[in-house]
Amino acid sequence: MSLPQEEEFDDEGGFSRSSRGRMPSGKPNPVDVHVGSRVRLRRTLLGMSQEKLGEALGLTFQQVQKYERGANRIGASRLWDLSRVLDCAVQFFFDEMNDATQGSSPRNLSETSRDIDLPESDPMTKRETLELVRAYYRIKDYHVRRRIYDLAKSLASTEDVDTGEE
Repeated sequence: MSLPQEEEFDDEGGFSRSSRGRMPSGKPNPVDVHVGSRVRLRRTLLGMSQEKLGEALGLTFQQVQKYERGANRIGASRLWDLSRVLDCAVQFFFDEMNDATQGSSPRNLSETSRDIDLPESDPMTKRETLELVRAYYRIKDYHVRRRIYDLAKSLASTEDVDTGEE
């Protein structure tokens, strides 16, 4: 059984069916995927399980999973609740959104819009990155943390050093 679609006015003043912000292919909108990945990032950085987040919001962990994948859109009031439970500003969920993703907001999509390929290898969405950051901040001694930071920078690609990036 499918959920009823929202009705909206089309350009001619008649009713059309809403795609609920999905891409023409039916895939989740990249903005929703980005926001969901930022929810996952923040939850993981805090060491919180999907189940605990769900309990705090009055949801099941499956619903949290759907939000994090972008399969279900997060409404404004739920986004507000997430910001309170995850102790961050609402803006956090939209930070670091690339131009292509910003351009795929539902208002920018038309019937002839193409799907936008999202980068699959964003290091900020990888579990390894999240675990590394969490472990790093568990190191109490500032000087030890700073040495690890300096070591990581020195082990990084020499390409960064050649271009003068830090």
